[in-house]
Amino acid sequence: MPQDKICKTVRQLNKEPVPDQDMKRLIEIAEDYRCVKNYVYQRYGGIRSLSKIYPGYTVQNEMTDSGLRIRLCMPAVYFYLAVFDALGDIKSQWTRTKSEVSKRLGSNEGFTDEDRHYLRFLLKVGNAFRQVLNGEQVNLPGKIQAQYMSLAARVDTHRLDRYLCRQVRKCHTTLHTDSVLGFSISERAYRYGDHGIYISVKEKRRRIYIPLTDNNQYKRQLHIKLYPLESGIEIHVPVDVGIRSHEDYTGQVGAAFGMHTMLTTDQGRCYGEDLGRYQLEYADWLRMQSASYQRNRANNPGRKKYYAKKRRYEEQLHSYINHELNRFFQTEKPGVVYIPKLPKPLGGGVNRKINYAVSVWQRGYIRRRLAQKCKEESVELSEVFGKGISSMCSVCGAEGIKKDGEFSCPACGYREAEKINTACNVKKRGQGDGAQCRSAGLQADYPHTFHVL
Repeated sequence: MPQDKICKTVRQLNKEPVPDQDMKRLIEIAEDYRCVKNYVYQRYGGIRSLSKIYPGYTVQNEMTDSGLRIRLCMPAVYFYLAVFDALGDIKSQWTRTKSEVSKRLGSNEGFTDEDRHYLRFLLKVGNAFRQVLNGEQVNLPGKIQAQYMSLAARVDTHRLDRYLCRQVRKCHTTLHTDSVLGFSISERAYRYGDHGIYISVKEKRRRIYIPLTDNNQYKRQLHIKLYPLESGIEIHVPVDVGIRSHEDYTGQVGAAFGMHTMLTTDQGRCYGEDLGRYQLEYADWLRMQSASYQRNRANNPGRKKYYAKKRRYEEQLHSYINHELNRFFQTEKPGVVYIPKLPKPLGGGVNRKINYAVSVWQRGYIRRRLAQKCKEESVELSEVFGKGISSMCSVCGAEGIKKDGEFSCPACGYREAEKINTACNVKKRGQGDGAQCRSAGLQADYPHTFHVL
């Protein structure tokens, strides 16, 4: 895909409730899709199958010979998509495993620099990694073999190889899915027409018709998400859109996130000031519904209306967040946006009301949408090291006091709203020499428009 294009997901919705018989046919496909994925996870998710998953044609041929598709009476257009979908998940799982092992060896004080160099070489070179895990002699082509021999001559390879195997066993898990609420679909399995979409089912020469709320038509792989309790579907369509360039987007903005106000800038402007109200209303409703469900559980009150209203609350929240982010870009016209690296969510406390409020905080969604919109608008997004950033004075750098949303510095007398002080610190760290900042891993996801400090 050209660099002036990015991929975004467009959603299409059913216009009328999907008949129960048609929904049953779609769920049947999703169930078979799940079975195929779990079969691939179980058979090819382990160490012994590392040589087969790249590029995956071996797995495709073996799955064809397995007879699973015949037993399930599953159309090929769904079967092979499920196979390669599962393969993609397995590859991602191995990437996460290597990343976790790399973090562990970096924090192990018992290793020398040469030990770490050797282990990182194994993690980087796929064939060497596979051969060590399978207890085979490392045999690599040409200059890479010479590099391996040079590294191995300076370390205890037996000890380090055993360490690598132990850590992989600890970090790597075999995937499994219980979800039957979605599946992918190729171009051959659907066609648009009559203000809707015709989707192939397991019965030969039969397609079900679902009217849609729009008349857009696409020719690419889609993902069908099912909502059986609501008699609805959601079609996720990946589309390529052009990146917009703005000559007047030249500012540098530091931003701080909050539960009650979505974004506060270093200039004191606020965006999403009603986010807290929306989230508290949603949290209170969830808390009351949970209590009501527990009281009436013996009578089995059903959850269809509950899930429908929960989805409406989330859609309302997401619509508000996107509206405010659009206003942020139109007002600030930023060339660079600096944000702090958010800490991991903390465990729940004793106050259930607060726990519910924290659980519905859309901070992950806000960050993802901000990243996507930065990419669409050709804006750099830099994530800076966030430790202690809210308690440090943005004027003199001393430790300050936070109370009732206000920040005060006993050293220089500076007083300001807590979020504004935080946003100023974010901007200062972002504009610094990088000593206080660390990479947030955004470069891998957005290599063309993100600047990682």
